Amino acid sequence: MLDNIRIVLVSPLYGGNIGSVCRAMANMGLSDLGIAAPRRNDMNEARMMACHATEILEGRTEYPDLAAAVADCGMVIGTTARLGLYRQHVKSAREMASAALTASDNQKVALVFGREDNGLSNEELALCTQLIRIPTTNEYESINMSQAVLICCYELFVATDIYEPPIEKCEIATSEFRERMFEIWKETLFEIGFMKDDKAEHMMLGLRRLLSRGSLSVDDVKIMMGIARQSLWAATQKDKK
Repeated sequence: MLDNIRIVLVSPLYGGNIGSVCRAMANMGLSDLGIAAPRRNDMNEARMMACHATEILEGRTEYPDLAAAVADCGMVIGTTARLGLYRQHVKSAREMASAALTASDNQKVALVFGREDNGLSNEELALCTQLIRIPTTNEYESINMSQAVLICCYELFVATDIYEPPIEKCEIATSEFRERMFEIWKETLFEIGFMKDDKAEHMMLGLRRLLSRGSLSVDDVKIMMGIARQSLWAATQKDKK
């Protein structure tokens, strides 16, 4: 789903940023990198910052200008930090992600990032069919190029639903099993003198609240029971001495 999406950097100032962009793209499953109006960047620095994403760096395509970089693209999404008369229709990267993926089903989509110091010119913005702005605080709105690329690529990757979060392999503990754990803890807390009869109900309710803020797996309960049993054993051994 991401093969038809091209990341385009316009005249990036620093080789390190280019390399960091490659790494961000590799993290999120994108591989098509275009450099419009390239400068004489330090490519050794770029390779260093690309880390294990040098394949994207070496496979980049350089274009004389932005028009050439997006010539074969149906949707061209420009990024901007500034607002103005022709930038009032900006959306967030999250809002734009689904539309970009849908468009990429049958056409090339370009996601364009401007220069680190001046962004995209009005002429370059005119080539964009949509604009996005990454929300920031008003106090400091400038975002590093590679960070901006990572945020946008992340939103695209999440929108694909490719990522599947890990699932808890251990079963959730049953109520019966949890109650056995609380009984052991009750016995232990009495034995070590942590609570007395008149405060037992109150303290046990507090412990239940503490241990019930999330789902407890069978392994979780076994660990908590093991701690209680070991504490109880240590307390009884001390009494024997």
